[in-house]
Amino acid sequence: MRELRILREGWDTFEEDETRLLRQMSVHESIRQWLALQRAFEHQLQETEALFGPERREALAQLQSRLRRLAEWQKEHGESITIPASASAASE
Repeated sequence: MRELRILREGWDTFEEDETRLLRQMSVHESIRQWLALQRAFEHQLQETEALFGPERREALAQLQSRLRRLAEWQKEHGESITIPASASAASE
């Protein structure tokens, strides 16, 4: 049981680090990362289109809506949004 506890604690630390690093990425870096993942998994995405296609399209529509709202906010306020790494715990 001790090993399982250590593994869980390590996993929690990993997730915290992952969240912190992802929040430090710029929008452009995030898009590049997303496109790289899209290229890497394109074959699997095509193979599972019948099963998961509608969910993927809905998720993409939600993402586009969120990005549109972000762009509108930036245009209205004339600035970019940055999320400090310390905010990760507050939003989870």
